[in-house]
Amino acid sequence: MTLEYVPPESELVLKQRSISRLVAHAGQMLLAHGAESTLVCDIMRRIGIACGVSEVEVALSANALVITTVMDDHCITTTRSCADRGLNMRTITQIQRICIMMERGLLDHVMAQKKLNAISPERYNRWLVVFMIGLSCAAFSHLAGGDWSVFGMTFIASAVGMIVRQEIGHRHFNPLLNFAMTAFVTTLISAQAVIFEIGNLPTVVMASSVLMLVPGFPLINSVADMLKGHINMGIARFMMASLLTLATCLGIVAAMQVTGIWGWMS
Repeated sequence: MTLEYVPPESELVLKQRSISRLVAHAGQMLLAHGAESTLVCDIMRRIGIACGVSEVEVALSANALVITTVMDDHCITTTRSCADRGLNMRTITQIQRICIMMERGLLDHVMAQKKLNAISPERYNRWLVVFMIGLSCAAFSHLAGGDWSVFGMTFIASAVGMIVRQEIGHRHFNPLLNFAMTAFVTTLISAQAVIFEIGNLPTVVMASSVLMLVPGFPLINSVADMLKGHINMGIARFMMASLLTLATCLGIVAAMQVTGIWGWMS
C-alpha cells in the first residue's frame, strides 16, 4: 500500500475560497430580503472584483443561487439555498454600503465578512406597523368617499387583520395560509359595517380593509426581473404573487359566504 502525498492548499486558494463564501453570503442575504435579481448579480460581481478575483459568474433561481469565481485560472463553484426572510430594505442598503467601502479600499474580504455577519434585520415596532396599516387602509376608504364611521371601521378591521397576520407569520406558517386567514378575519370584521349599516358607504369598508394584502413589491420585482432579462426569476416571483392574491381572494370569499354579504363584489 502506497501513500500519496497531498500538498497543503496554497494561500491563494484559501483566499479565493474565503472570497467565494463572502460573495455567496452577500447574494444569499440580498435574495432572501427581496432585492431584485439585477441588483443581486451586480453587487455580487462588484464585491468579488473588489476582492481581487478576475471573474464572478452568478446564476439565480427562485430559492437558490450558484456562484463561480475565477482567480489566476483557478475556478471555485458554490451553491447556496435562499429562504424567504421577508422584505427588508435596511439589510440591502447595508450590503450596498459594504460593497462601496470595499471598492474604495476601506475594507478587505476579512473585514467585509465580519461586517456582513454583524448585519441583523431590524423590524419596526409591531404596534407601529399595526397602527400605520390601519391608518393607510382607512385613508383609502376616506378617499373612496367614506365618512368618518367608515374610516373608523376600516381602521379597526385592517388593524385586527394585521395583528392576525403578524401572529401567524411569527409562528412560521405557510404564507398562503397566512394571507387566506388574514383576509378571512379582516373581511369578517369589515362585513359588520354592512350588517349594522355603519357609515354612508359600508361596502367601502370591505374593499379598503384588505388592501394591505396586495403583494405589490413581489409584482414590481417580477416585472423588473423579466424586463431586465431574468425571465425565470420574474416568472417565479410573479407566480408567488399570484398565489398570494389567490389565497387572499379565497379568504375574502369564505368570509362573505359565512356572513352572506357579498358587498363590493356584487
